[in-house]
This record gives sequence, C-alpha cells and structure tokens, in this order.
Amino acid sequence: MMRQRIQSIAVYGAGSWGTALALQLARNGLDVLLWDISPEHVDNINRQHENAHYLPGIPFPDNLRCSSDLQAVAAFSDYHLVVVPSHVFRGMLKNLAPLLTEKDAVIWATKGLELDTGKLLHQVLEEELPQCPAYGVVSGPTFAAEVARGLPTAMTVAANEPALAQRVVEAFSAANYRAYISADVMGVELGGALKNVLAIAAGISDGLGFGANARVAIVTRGLAEIMRLGVKIGAQPETLMGLAGVGDLILTCTDDQSRNRRLGLALGQGKGLDEAIADIGQAVEGAKSALSIGKLAEYAGVEMPICQQVYRILYEQLPPRQAVDELLSRDLKAEF
Repeated sequence: MMRQRIQSIAVYGAGSWGTALALQLARNGLDVLLWDISPEHVDNINRQHENAHYLPGIPFPDNLRCSSDLQAVAAFSDYHLVVVPSHVFRGMLKNLAPLLTEKDAVIWATKGLELDTGKLLHQVLEEELPQCPAYGVVSGPTFAAEVARGLPTAMTVAANEPALAQRVVEAFSAANYRAYISADVMGVELGGALKNVLAIAAGISDGLGFGANARVAIVTRGLAEIMRLGVKIGAQPETLMGLAGVGDLILTCTDDQSRNRRLGLALGQGKGLDEAIADIGQAVEGAKSALSIGKLAEYAGVEMPICQQVYRILYEQLPPRQAVDELLSRDLKAEF
C-alpha cells in the first residue's frame, strides 16, 4: 500500500526536463535521488551542485542528489519518475523491471510514442512492468528552464489510480506550481506526443517566412488532427482542449525555447535534419514521434495531413515549400 504522502522519489534522466522536475520536487521538501546513465555527468553534478550542462546557474538543494547506480536509485523510494527520451523508454523499464515490485508506483514525464510500434507509453509500461499496477503521467505546457527557475507553471497529472494522481499533484504543487488531476492517461500522453510534431510544422512555416496567419492555421488545424486521433482511440476531448493538449500545443508552436520549433525553423531555413539536431544539441522528441504517429494514425484510420507532411520532410527529403504547396492544394471541404 502506498504512503499517504510522497516523502521521497527517484527520478531517472538528468537532462534538462528531468533535472527541472527533480528541482521542483526537492524544493517542495521531498528527498530526491536523480539517476543518469553517465557517471561523468553525475560526478559533475555532484561536484558542482548544479546541472551545469543543461541548467547552468541553478543550484541544487541539499535534499537533491545524483547517482549512476541504478539499483541504489531504485531502492531509494517507492515512487519512480521516468524522464528519458521516448526511444529509450522501453529499455529503461526493462532495466528497472528486476528492481521494482507491486509496492512501487511509476510515473513518467516522457513525451512521445514508441518508435517501432506506435504504442502509447502506458502500453509499453504495462508490458514491461506488469508487477507495478499503479502508474501515471505528468505533462502540460512547461519549459524546463522556467520550471527550474521557479517561474509560475501549470501541468496535468493523469494516473490509473485516483489516489496516486492525488499524491503526485500534492508532491508537485506549490505557490509557483499548479498541478491538476486527470484520469485520462491516454489523452495526456497523446497531447504531449502530437504537439511536438506540430511544433516542427510551425517552425518550418516560420522558417520559410510565412508569417503569423500560417502559424495560427497550423496550430488550429493541428489541434483538429489531435482531436480526430484522440477521439478515435478513446481519449477524452476535454483533456485535449486542456493544459496537456491545446495548452502544450500553443506553447511549443509559438516559443523558441521549444527544441521542436527550433528544429522546424532550421529546416525551413534550409538546414538538413542531422545538422539541425546537432546544432540544438539535445533530443528533439518530435523528430522521433513523426515516425511513430503515422503507425498509430494508420491503425486508427485517421487522416493527419500536417503530421504526414512533417514526416515526409524529415525522412523522405520532401522540400518544405513543396510540402506547404501540397497542403494548400488539397481538396476544399468543410472545416468540421
């Protein structure tokens, strides 16, 4: 049985997002142990008492430490927050599987789908950690640097058990941080995955110099794609119209803190995919999600023309301007 309040938590992934969430939880009084696969990265964090590589100048409180010993980190708490890129999510769970039992609750802040299968991450977790019945996801319009600096933020916590959602919301919530409870794990996951691909589209449009009208059209029609797919596979429409859906979509499509938007800007300005990702220097989830969303959309029988064109730009060398021309030349039809 889970404790009434979360006292400690293990966080997996010492990138910018994992570190920012660890900072928020530690500032709220939880004992936090942050894991990363790189001993060198861990040593630098512990020596400098900050994540100088991703979030320089933001000191760690004394109750936030870092380790590369996975077994020790897994034994640290009954609560586990996974914040690794989506393409290594299953591998992370496989490594945790022999270390966790039914008393452990697993939450993730990873945004994306499984690359090869198009599966939602809760489906991956159910396959790899069947011994952990309680799970949830945190998502919403949040940039890591702003969370790390303690700026006002709101997000959604969805879990398959209401008690777990309540405890996670309490763990994150503070004067600067508003967390909302949801039971729609699928909807929260879907919003977080699809908005990254659409942010690439918005960035491409701006990189081509197409202006505010085109950007808003992409956001609006992109939301229609999210809603079509979400409703078809069983997500709740109100979730997709909330923080984890339209909120996150607007954020990532309109602010250059978004790595996905910056990737699109570079592509629209003529850079190649590999060069653009190398310049950004961190994982760009939308580039991976563009591969897997097509599988999910095909399975569901849902048309997603903007996401499809992003995929073709990324992986079929379709020129961005031609992609836009093809979107604009589609058959005329009613908006709804």
